[in-house]
Amino acid sequence: MTSLLRIALPISLLASAFAAGEEPSPETKATLADIRNTLGFVPGFMAAFPDEGLPGAWAEFKGVQLNPQSAIPAKYKELIGLAVAAQVPCEYCVYFHTKAAKANGATDRDIKEAVAMAAIVRHWSTYLNGAQIDEAAFRSELGQVVQNAKAGAKPGEPIAVTDGQSARADILQTLGLVPGFFGSFPDEGLAGAWREMKGLQLNPSTSIPNKYKELIGLAVASQIPCHYCIAFHTKVASDLDGATPAEVQEAIVMAGIVRHWSTFLNGMQTDKAAFRAEVNRAFAPKKPAGLKTARK
Repeated sequence: MTSLLRIALPISLLASAFAAGEEPSPETKATLADIRNTLGFVPGFMAAFPDEGLPGAWAEFKGVQLNPQSAIPAKYKELIGLAVAAQVPCEYCVYFHTKAAKANGATDRDIKEAVAMAAIVRHWSTYLNGAQIDEAAFRSELGQVVQNAKAGAKPGEPIAVTDGQSARADILQTLGLVPGFFGSFPDEGLAGAWREMKGLQLNPSTSIPNKYKELIGLAVASQIPCHYCIAFHTKVASDLDGATPAEVQEAIVMAGIVRHWSTFLNGMQTDKAAFRAEVNRAFAPKKPAGLKTARK
């Protein structure tokens, strides 16, 4: 966000935001000034936000998402935002967080992995909830899986996963047990579902480090919401991948921020073309220092 251009706030924007003729409060005026100072201009959807709520909404947005000193690096906060937005789904937020993530150094591969992680979480959340998997048993098995992982996986011959039976054999070798939800999953789909999960989510060689993949999973799970997935991603991120309590909490808050602005943008039927134009303007490359436009 440090690369955002400073663009003068059109008077008409404020006029439309307060069309009812009500004068914004001093606190709101100060907030609008801070938004303009931070972003270079006041986006239309922020100018349209209710006077009474804008100071708080902006303070959270700036304090967490735009804060370079928060627990999670900016690139991964935006990838979390993208993953949450992708499965809401929210076209506004997908566009914004893709641009923001790339502005903070995310590659095309990072983008693909973040979105795919969201898809994996929604997939397993759907099955776990739909099959009414016993939550106490799930949590007990999760604890055993984590304990086994800490103890170190026992080396074994690679297993070609082609069907349900070979998938369960590979799950046993990888996790040290076959959790009940894998046991009940239809044979026809288990090989593919497991290969996807193992190949991306559990793979330490992907573009996104495992800790951030699990924090992405937690953020997505938090706003579904899925109690199974929340427990899984919190425990794995914390106990196996080294996520701190602050990182865990921030991932959840990022999910909340995305849902907040997604709700407002969609509910207000914000003009999509205008929104994209503002996002493009915000992330436009900066001119080199000292570059001046000649007067005509």
